[in-house]
Amino acid sequence: MPLRKLGFLTIGLFDPADPGPGHETTLQIIELGERLGFDSAWVRHRHLQFGISSPVAVLAAASQRTSRIELGTAVIPLGWENPLRLAEDLATVDVLSGGRLNPGISVGPPLHWDDVRGALYPDTADAEDFSYARVERLLRFVRGQHATLFRGREGIEEWSDRVEPHSPGLADRLWYGGASRRSAEWAGDHGMNFLTSSVVKIDAGGFQRPDFARIQAEQITAYRERHPHGRVSQGLVVIPTDSASPDQRRRYQEYVEARLPRTREPQGSAQLLFSPDLIGTSDQLAEQLHAHAGYQLVDEVAFALPFSFEPDDYLQLLTDLAERLGPALGWSRAD
Repeated sequence: MPLRKLGFLTIGLFDPADPGPGHETTLQIIELGERLGFDSAWVRHRHLQFGISSPVAVLAAASQRTSRIELGTAVIPLGWENPLRLAEDLATVDVLSGGRLNPGISVGPPLHWDDVRGALYPDTADAEDFSYARVERLLRFVRGQHATLFRGREGIEEWSDRVEPHSPGLADRLWYGGASRRSAEWAGDHGMNFLTSSVVKIDAGGFQRPDFARIQAEQITAYRERHPHGRVSQGLVVIPTDSASPDQRRRYQEYVEARLPRTREPQGSAQLLFSPDLIGTSDQLAEQLHAHAGYQLVDEVAFALPFSFEPDDYLQLLTDLAERLGPALGWSRAD
């Protein structure tokens, strides 16, 4: 099927000694994406690292520097968040953006939980629920269900019993970022959109020779069986080289080769399988994607930009994605 929506994903790296320029570069990349006609721009979430720690705040800024492009998070780890407070922030940014926010979330204990629990939840760490129930709380609040038993006037102040502001279309633009069949099924059962990425989990009884594309396709199929009209987005790392300089091609190839060993077998106790990064001319990439079982089942993507490249590299990559690879995949740029 022709590609209907073309998006990109950035991690937003910055220098810890001078974080301002890195954040400004992220905003400029999003502005560039809008000028090039991309349908969506997504930011990653990185706590206690040198990438975007507050994507909702960054997207609030981006909403005031753009007018059309959709703005997404891929993904907010909900274990770090209070669902009610996050619902307020998401609704506020959605209102500021004119209904362009696409929040992607996931659950599970925060990374390095034993190291961070004392700072994050000093009094309630053992009581915190990091299951899907935490997502269900967020869904209720975003959908406008009761957040309190009280509403009405108290003195000169008016109180609501739901999260304010309420943004009516936001609930339909919530995404669950999942890597397992269970997550795909849960997202479908709960009416959420489904974000796939360059990582899948090898479920019990998996393959003798794990096939990333096949596993991802099975997850998408399981999701669609439960939510036929939900949106699914694929987020592979895709590096077009059409207009790249010889030095860029060399560095890009070194980047891809350095990450290749982790794709050969499942990693860690979670049995995570990484997709090889795709690199080549747009014609070569289009051929690879059309043969990819996961890509064959989607009509929108948010291709991930490599983490550690330079601003000029991102300019070249985004330009080639929008002007060469997108059209090769049947995509037409947004007005």
